[in-house]
Amino acid sequence: MKRFPDPRQDSAGRLHSPAEIVRSGLCIGCGSCAAAHPAAEMRWDEDGFLKPAGPADWYEAPSEFISRHCPFAPAAANEDAIAEERFGSAATSDAAIGRFEAAYVGHAAEDSFRPAGSSGGLTNWAAAELLRTGAVDAVAHVLPADRSATARFFEYGFSRSREALMRGAKSRYYPVELSKVLAEIRATPGRYAVVGIPCFIKAIHLVRAADPVIRDRVTHTLGLFCGHMKSAAMIESFAWQLGVEMKRVRALDYRIKDEGRPANWYRAHLELDDGSSAAQDWWHLADGDWGAGFFQNPACNWCDDVVAETADASFGDAWVEPYSSDGRGTNVMIVRSKALHRMVEDAHAEGRLELQLVDAEFIARTQAAGLRHRRDGLAYRLTWPKRGVVPVKRVSPSADLPMRRKLIYRLRYSIARWSIPVFRLARRLRAPRLYLAWARAMLRIYQAVAWSRGRLGKVLDAVIRD
Repeated sequence: MKRFPDPRQDSAGRLHSPAEIVRSGLCIGCGSCAAAHPAAEMRWDEDGFLKPAGPADWYEAPSEFISRHCPFAPAAANEDAIAEERFGSAATSDAAIGRFEAAYVGHAAEDSFRPAGSSGGLTNWAAAELLRTGAVDAVAHVLPADRSATARFFEYGFSRSREALMRGAKSRYYPVELSKVLAEIRATPGRYAVVGIPCFIKAIHLVRAADPVIRDRVTHTLGLFCGHMKSAAMIESFAWQLGVEMKRVRALDYRIKDEGRPANWYRAHLELDDGSSAAQDWWHLADGDWGAGFFQNPACNWCDDVVAETADASFGDAWVEPYSSDGRGTNVMIVRSKALHRMVEDAHAEGRLELQLVDAEFIARTQAAGLRHRRDGLAYRLTWPKRGVVPVKRVSPSADLPMRRKLIYRLRYSIARWSIPVFRLARRLRAPRLYLAWARAMLRIYQAVAWSRGRLGKVLDAVIRD
């Protein structure tokens, strides 16, 4: 793999430190920086995010490694450069979803992959197929944590069998990091696949460019479409609203599946210490509107990759009809690697996958809201004054948007910015109603602006014509 451009050519003309990335709100918590230093580690901050910590001469020191290999550093290779290096001869190149060999809508037709997953089961199927065929020896993915050994609910680990993989089925909107699995990959020879959200997959490829051991051993990457990442505090907010003490929560399912309901009717489900459970539909929760941005990681404001453009294959939900109403779950899948394309086509021919070929426009329609927020919305956010490190993205700064769209992006940013300190204050005062009253008020305002709901929505419709 070639070396990417010199980080000294970034917009600030200088190198950056982990501390600068964190203070600038650009740290997603992937752990790739901590994995490269023997005395560094990932720790929880007061907002419920994982952040790097280590000796001052590392944490505060600008370095070439951070500037090249943090996925949000201005001089790190962008997704286009990485994809061109990896998939330069791909059959199709699209501005919204990147380079690819083929794209599909469908589900896994064999075994229990579909029923066990949040969607159509294709992510776990692909990981299991890589294990079954011997293409990899292990898959690094997010698993439920051992609650007797850690306070975390989920963390990265390894699976070496289909049975073990099934423990990692389902969506996990929870902070996780890669430092431990990267250390294990360095220590243990073998071939590995890594499953992750777009910025984590980008981080893997940036590390691969510098580390020949990781480059040789991480042979496959499977990406997950991503709207944004959440703080761990969201679980506690769920517990408040379900009338449950947080200390009693032992496990959770962010999207419990019910085949009798539309797939996009999310329902949060908490398992408690006495074996009982509590559940509620997301739309009944004060912070349950995903698009509003409650508990969002600040770095997500500066991301322009929705569909994991650097992964060998990536997977998302088919959020268009008739698929979004099908409670059994349906995936869209983008295949970029020629080897994975052959693997998918062989399985489809054998009847193990139920798939239909689709084009880039179809994939983009299924992710229309996310792409709009990461392209038009990002271009607008890039026009705002920003302290600290200024990100360099593939979209150019532009405020050429209707006033209503600008209000939506301002509101999302404000909700993401203030939901965490307001929650933190409510927790400190032991007054959940303080946060919940604020969240419900902000949700009403957001839905009036975004969806014309309520009296305020009608007023805005009358006043704002563009």
